[in-house]
Amino acid sequence: MSRFGDGLEAAVQKAFTRPAPKSAPAQMRYLVKQLKGTRAVAQMLRISQRTVERYVKDQIKKPRPDLAARLENEVKARWQPQIRAKAKAKAATTDGIVIDTRARLGYTAPIGSTDQDRIRHLTVALPPVYAARLFDAQKQGAGDARLQEIAAEALKEVYFQDGGRRAGSLEEVRFTDIEHLEFEL
Repeated sequence: MSRFGDGLEAAVQKAFTRPAPKSAPAQMRYLVKQLKGTRAVAQMLRISQRTVERYVKDQIKKPRPDLAARLENEVKARWQPQIRAKAKAKAATTDGIVIDTRARLGYTAPIGSTDQDRIRHLTVALPPVYAARLFDAQKQGAGDARLQEIAAEALKEVYFQDGGRRAGSLEEVRFTDIEHLEFEL
């Protein structure tokens, strides 16, 4: 995925009520149950059906690194879908989302203001409107650039303009050189 997409996904995963299966055989059994068969799991993971069956029966316990990564990603993508949906809905309607970032932030403003870009470490609670926009864009398959634009708009309104109480003539916020990015629901 991307830095923003992964960050949003990690924030949603913190809402899980139970941990996802850790061992490869348990993960394989979960996927077989979800996809209702070993053939579908084998096609999805690009391995043989017999290999899937051997994982299910605990005959193989340690997958190679690339398969382990694919297996873990597929399990986490399907783990607790209702909890995931509730967490996104709550963030998009009532709670909002918190962004913690260390990045170069600057803005375009009228002449005479100090609009120099500089590294800032911000932890800002964004309103539910922006959480909804971020999740909708992610669901529609928006790339990192689009998610970054939405986050920049949110920081403009919440951090720089303080909800319209200051910096009314601010035109655009530049959000670049991201060193750290984390979301919290």
